[in-house]
Amino acid sequence: MRVYLDHAATTPCDTEVIKAMEPYWQVKFGNPSSPHRLGGEAEEAIEQARAQVASLIGAESGEIIFTGSGTASDNLAIKGVAFKWQKRGRHIVTTQIEHPAVLESCRWLEKQNFKVTYLPVDEWGVVQVSDVAQVIREDTILVSIMHGNNEVGSIQPIEQISQLTSERGIYLHVDAVQTGGSIPINVKTLGADLLSLSAHKLYGPKGVGALYLKKGGTLDPWLHGGQQENRWRASTQNVPGIVGFGRAAELVCERIVEDSDRLLILRDKLRDGLLNRIPDIRINGHLTERLPSNVNVSVAGVEGEGMVLHLDAAGIMCSTGSACSAHNLQPSHVLMAMGIRHEIAHGSLRFTLGRSTTEEEIDYVLEVLPAIVEKLRVMSPLVQERVA
Repeated sequence: MRVYLDHAATTPCDTEVIKAMEPYWQVKFGNPSSPHRLGGEAEEAIEQARAQVASLIGAESGEIIFTGSGTASDNLAIKGVAFKWQKRGRHIVTTQIEHPAVLESCRWLEKQNFKVTYLPVDEWGVVQVSDVAQVIREDTILVSIMHGNNEVGSIQPIEQISQLTSERGIYLHVDAVQTGGSIPINVKTLGADLLSLSAHKLYGPKGVGALYLKKGGTLDPWLHGGQQENRWRASTQNVPGIVGFGRAAELVCERIVEDSDRLLILRDKLRDGLLNRIPDIRINGHLTERLPSNVNVSVAGVEGEGMVLHLDAAGIMCSTGSACSAHNLQPSHVLMAMGIRHEIAHGSLRFTLGRSTTEEEIDYVLEVLPAIVEKLRVMSPLVQERVA
C-alpha cells in the first residue's frame, strides 16, 4: 500500500488544475506583456486567476500580487514593508515558530540594522496576544505572525492581534501558506494587511505564490525590471502556473467545508489510535485550535528519522517536521520553542492528511507504526526516556 501523509510539504496537482494549465504551454503561450492577441489571451487568463485567488480569501482582485512561491511572498512582504517604512521605525515583531522564509528574512534585516523581537509561544505552540501588546513600540512598523503552524498545526489568534496592529497603524503580515486551502479565510475578518499563499499547498503547481496587499497599502518592490504585477514584482509571469493556481483556488472554494469535515474525522481517528496503541507518546500543538489535516506526535525513546525510514519502507510517507528543513539534523525549532525537551523533540513525526487520504490508509498506519516503535525502542539507548 502507498500512503502519502505529507500534504503539508506539498500536495499533488488536481487533474482539473492540470487540465486548466495545459493550453498555456503551447497553444496560448503568449507573453502577457505583449500587445498582440496571444499576449492578450495570457493577460486575460492571469486576471481571471487573480479573481479566483482573491475569492479564496475574501479579497479584491487588485489586492493580489502573483509571486514565485510562498517564500517569495514572505520576503516581499517583510522586506518590502521594512524598507518602505524605515523612516517611521525599524522595529519588527514575529514569533520563534515562524517558517524559515520569515525567520531568515528577519535575520537578514537585523544585519541591515533593523531590530526584531522574536516572541515565545506557550506549550501548545500559540503566541499570546498580551505578549504581542507588550513588545509593540513607537518604532514598530510590522508584525509578522503565521496563521497556522506548518509543523504542529496550531492556529494563531490573528483576529485579536490585528486589533492591536490596526489601532496603532502597524502593518500585519500573515503567512497563510498552510491555512490557505485548509480552512476558510477572509482577510477582512482576519484583519491582515498582507497575507502569503502558495499554490502547491492547495493542489496547484509548484513555483507560484501570491501576496495579498490590502488596498491602500504600499511597500518597496524587491524585483526590479518591468511593470508586471502593477510594478510590485517585475519579471514575466508564470502564466501556466498562475492559471493552475486560480483553478486550484476555485476548487478549494467549492469543497473546503466538505474536505475539512472529512479530514477532521480521519485526523482524530489517527490521533486517538496513536495515543491508544503506543505508550509514552504525546500530541504536539493545540488540541482543538489546529489544522484539520495535522497530527504531530513525539515518541519517547525513538529517533524521528528512524521512524520515517521504517515507515517509508512500509509504503507510508510522512516527515519529522518542515520539508524546508528536512536535511537539518537539529531538532525542530518549533518544538524547542514550545518547551519540549531536546531528546523528545528528536522523536517527532508529522502526519498531514489530504483529499486522497482514506480510512483504510489510517488503519494501515495504526497497524504498522506501533510495531516500528517497539522495534526501534529495543535498539534505542533512549528507551528509558519518558515524555515530559
